[in-house]
Amino acid sequence: MKLSHFQFNLPKELLAEFPAENRDESRLMVIDRQKQTIEHKMFKDVINYFDDGDVLILNNTKVFPARLYGNKEKTGARIEVFLLRELNSEQRLWDVLVDPARKIRIGNKLYFGDDDSLVAEVIDNTTSRGRTLRFLYDGSYEEFRNKLTELGETPIPKYISREVTAEDAERYQTIYAKEEGAVAAPTAGLHFSKHLLKKLEIKGINFAEVTLHVGLGTFNPVEVEDLSKHKMDSEELIIKQEACDIVNAAKIAKKRICAVGTTSMRAIESSVSSQNTLNPFEGWTNKFIFPPHDFSIANCMITNFHTPKSTLLMMISAFCGHDLMKRAYEEAIKEEYKFYSYGDAMLII
Repeated sequence: MKLSHFQFNLPKELLAEFPAENRDESRLMVIDRQKQTIEHKMFKDVINYFDDGDVLILNNTKVFPARLYGNKEKTGARIEVFLLRELNSEQRLWDVLVDPARKIRIGNKLYFGDDDSLVAEVIDNTTSRGRTLRFLYDGSYEEFRNKLTELGETPIPKYISREVTAEDAERYQTIYAKEEGAVAAPTAGLHFSKHLLKKLEIKGINFAEVTLHVGLGTFNPVEVEDLSKHKMDSEELIIKQEACDIVNAAKIAKKRICAVGTTSMRAIESSVSSQNTLNPFEGWTNKFIFPPHDFSIANCMITNFHTPKSTLLMMISAFCGHDLMKRAYEEAIKEEYKFYSYGDAMLII
């Protein structure tokens, strides 16, 4: 398959600027791969597709307030700094993106907060927009991280043109988020309410938690026609033995195993044994899933509606079959489903 197979026209009014009023009241498109059928439901109806002993695999990463605004020394120019990953906690070194990048050179200092209580020095250029910053802060490491949280804002996606609201800090986070480290939410999980999770638990559905700290690389556009030439950025991944035991027991029992989101799917596909069981893992993954791909663990997935030419769309194509995926997306546009982070959801069984 080529990049051009993943192009489609998405009307701008279908981009979700705000979340649904209640988490589990987004719309849900249900795609049955065997029957080749498409149904329209509400997200809370997802419970009807799972039975006792089935498993949902959840990415429990937690988004941190990664977007900071500072001022450049001397000129006072306003600079956006997007924290990508911590390189060294002792030296307080971070990989970041800066905007506008042309103004930011090695040696420049940036000041954050009304009282300039946090200062950073640019010590390296990594890409056209990428820089390495050393933060200069007198307090302890814990105080430094608290300062970042205080000054940062929720990194809602750039396509959302409105200002960040206080509600975003809570809504752009799954209710089961635990392990801080993501710069973008694993958005399929945003549809689960506490009430719905409780109902699933009462029905006997098990939850296996993995941690994949979502980076911006997930959303980088693919720019090569030959998909095998695309390189994914690495993201930190942790899969514990407990999650493996839950998933592998369900596999033996031939239960439904559902990856909640493309990040959960990438996580489990990154650590498969030769017997097609899930292995514990701690490290980094740059797994890129595109057609054709044999999925080893999950036989079901929940996902949002994705951008044209994105790696996320390519994974959906690999999982449900390209023609069925295209038909589903045509239907979604016709039925005015909402797309992207705060958009509606899709269940593929």
